[in-house]
Formats: sequence, C-alpha cells, structure tokens
Amino acid sequence: MKLRFTKMHGAGNDFIVLDATRGPLPLSAAQYRFLADRRFGIGADQILIVEPGSAEQNTDFTYRIINADGGEVEQCGNGARCFARYVHDHQLTRKTKLRVQTMLGVIEPQLQDDGRVTVDMGQPILDPAQVPFNSAGLTPKLVNGCELWPLPLADYPVDVAVVSMGNPHSVLRVDDVDHAPVGEIGPQIEGHERFPRRVNAGFMQLVGRSRIKLRVYERGSGETLACGSGACAAVVAGIRLGWLDATVDVETRGGLLTIQWAGIGHPVLMTGPAATVFDGEIDVPAL
Repeated sequence: MKLRFTKMHGAGNDFIVLDATRGPLPLSAAQYRFLADRRFGIGADQILIVEPGSAEQNTDFTYRIINADGGEVEQCGNGARCFARYVHDHQLTRKTKLRVQTMLGVIEPQLQDDGRVTVDMGQPILDPAQVPFNSAGLTPKLVNGCELWPLPLADYPVDVAVVSMGNPHSVLRVDDVDHAPVGEIGPQIEGHERFPRRVNAGFMQLVGRSRIKLRVYERGSGETLACGSGACAAVVAGIRLGWLDATVDVETRGGLLTIQWAGIGHPVLMTGPAATVFDGEIDVPAL
C-alpha cells in the first residue's frame, strides 16, 4: 500500500503525520511499528493522524497519536503543535486557532505570528488515583503541601511527583540532568507496578525559578529529544512544590519550550516550535 506522509518535529520530538480527513487509514499496529522504525521505515517517536472534526462537538479536527510501539496514547504536546502547523500548511484550514478532539478531550492550539504554536493543554490532573497512580500503603513527603511519593526501584528508591496532562507523568528532581541515569531507571519507572497504565518518566534539573532542564523517558518510545506534555507536567510539579514561578522556559535536548500555569483551576499553556522536515511516499507492507 502506497502511503503519503509528512515528517515533522517539535523541538526534536519527531513525528510522521498522516492525513485521514478523506477516509480512515486501515493500518495495523505492526504497520505503525514499521513506519516508526528508524532502520526499515521512516522513523519517528510517534505517528499523528489527522481526522475530520465533529460539527456536533464544534471541533475542527480529531487528533490521534500512535506510539513507536504501535500503541495508541492520549496526549502529545509537541505533536499537537505539529498537528496545528500541518493542517494550516496543507491548507486543510485557514484558522489560526483550532479546536481539536483528542482521546480525552478538546485542546486548542493557536499559531503565533513568530511561527511558534501555543497549545492550551487543559488543566492538570493531580489526584493520584486519576493519573493513575496506586498510592496504597505509601506515605508521601510533603513539600509546600505537594506530595512526593516514594517509588522503590531495583537499584535505589526515588521520590516522584505524579501529574496527568491527559497522559500519566512522574517527575523526579535531579542535580544534573545531563548525567542523570535516564536510560537505566527510566524504564523501571515507566513500567513500575504502581502505574497501571505505565508512565512517562521526567528528570528535571532546576536552573532558576523561571528555567529548568528536562529529559523524559516516554511510554512506548524511550527517551525522546523533547516531550511537550512532560514539560507541562514538570512545570506543574515544580510550581506546586514551590520551586518555580508561573512562567518557565524548559530546556530539552531538542529545543526550548515555554510553559505557563497560573495554578489550580487554570489550564497549562505550552508554546514552542513546529517544523516540517520533508514530505514523501512509502510502500507499507501487509503486516
């Protein structure tokens, strides 16, 4: 099957974008894994699927996200920016502010005059059970009224904040993110039994009250150059713990994201780049 695609990235977090506005794409999980494979396919952290919106729900498009392992997930902040850039650049809409249906609700990305995209990521979910995180039998440390949960790992225990941005995140503070054991303990946190749907593991270094460095080991993808929802979760956790101000620049290995959060009851706003790398066509085998 011949398939047209666009390769994009948001701060180095790379995506394959597929247009399904004219009809559904009958792809299997194995075919998605083939597309994401960096040796035999195109290569990407995730695959983004553009589908029609709903007049009933007053949405312009529907947005689906497939991880490199072939599994569908709820949210991807960097992908949302690329989604908005894609539908505008491919003349699927003339709007600069969109209403986009995701698995868990509506997001509203907006294209800025400087080429960046701002996404209203909605309000963070802070109840551990809804993240979901099983806190039964654990006693958290309280920092500024915010819980840090003890998480036993094979090598040593860590304390993490848990946040959902529509997808689950744990946030671990480290002294030096460049030398943090992301590849060693990231998989242990991702698949920890306390997270029944697995979790994105964030490693955050404080640079100042308005700047952090961040690395994220993502569910089903491994470490990526940037994670938009992970940046949001890290900033939310840092603000609640009393470490950060309301507007924070997040340094990822792929680029800079700006996160704003005014506190409980307010949405998280994420602003950052979205770029097209190339367009192409690939022959997808029957898998």
